[in-house]
Amino acid sequence: MDHFMNETQLEQFRQKLAEEEKSKRTIDKYGRDLRAFLHWLGKSGAVNKTIVIGYKERLLERYAVSSVNSMLAALNRFFKEQGWYDCLVKLVRVQREAFRSQEKELSREEYFHLVDAAERLGKKRLSYLMQTLCATGIRISELPFITVEAAKRGSAVVRLKGKTRTVLLPPALCESLLGYAVQKGIRTGSIFVTRSGRPMDRSNILHEMKKLSAEAGVEKGKIFPHNLRHLFACTYYEMEKDITHLADLLGHSSINTTRIYTMSSGKEQARQIERLGLLLDEKKTA
Repeated sequence: MDHFMNETQLEQFRQKLAEEEKSKRTIDKYGRDLRAFLHWLGKSGAVNKTIVIGYKERLLERYAVSSVNSMLAALNRFFKEQGWYDCLVKLVRVQREAFRSQEKELSREEYFHLVDAAERLGKKRLSYLMQTLCATGIRISELPFITVEAAKRGSAVVRLKGKTRTVLLPPALCESLLGYAVQKGIRTGSIFVTRSGRPMDRSNILHEMKKLSAEAGVEKGKIFPHNLRHLFACTYYEMEKDITHLADLLGHSSINTTRIYTMSSGKEQARQIERLGLLLDEKKTA
């Protein structure tokens, strides 16, 4: 049975997500994924299970499995909203990786190289921003909650997606942030803002960080804000080995999500396996 998809349905779906208090980022993501599918359908806009499976196969030829599953999840949510249950497709099953890709992993030393580079280039705001992300483990979307008032208290109250949690701010970080705020004439509210007082844009932050690559001697493929959150999680877990508390600090509702952040690199996994001493040559030299 064919169903027919159009722009009016997409707009109504966006309104539904807004009523559910989904974040702007989530709504925009769904919108992009659905419009890409609608464009692929062509003028007819006809949708059925066979067509959706064909689209799934096309996505797998062009994107990573995690990206494909994200796009398919958007389609399935839209289909359910329309009552098109016969169009639902299964996500691609993926075995969970036991370690992170070393090529994309940002080390502690590389992080400090980035901060030092920002300082040398006179980019104080970027320096403090990166230190804030890495020292607290917060998401970029939570930066607006790092306010003058929060720095004075030593803690920030983060309210997003219907959830509230308290993020502790290290005393040394608070001192630096308050000093920066005074220097920039920021007396109240969010500290990381543009000249016009607006919250900093995610893409601009990423662009500024990438520009540090040459000065810091760090590969661009390792430089993105979310890697600072990963570094916080890995550093904390290596020190405390308390995944439940780490989940609370990161604002995760599921420990399974937190496990992704605590995976060691493939290099470390190889060293751990080598220490098992299960090879004949290792037995002879033992």
